[in-house]
Amino acid sequence: MKHEIGNRTYLVADVEPLDLDGVRTVEVGVVLWLVAFVALLPFYGRLRDEGDAWWIWTCMAGFGLGLFGLEYCRRRRRARARAADTGPVAS
Repeated sequence: MKHEIGNRTYLVADVEPLDLDGVRTVEVGVVLWLVAFVALLPFYGRLRDEGDAWWIWTCMAGFGLGLFGLEYCRRRRRARARAADTGPVAS
């Protein structure tokens, strides 16, 4: 496929996306938030004394919200699989 914008021509490769439902991406994000939380735990005293304890709780919030996002993406994946199995809905 070609796109011409101004005096330039861009070729677009016909490549499928790697992660259609986002589950793997969200899983990686959740794990990274958890790793950051665990990595900051030994420094809790110092962070609290300097007024930066919110770093730890931000990591925990990211982990918790990521779990909700993971469940949402998994439900969406299951719904898409069911829709693909049943075919198009007749109106």
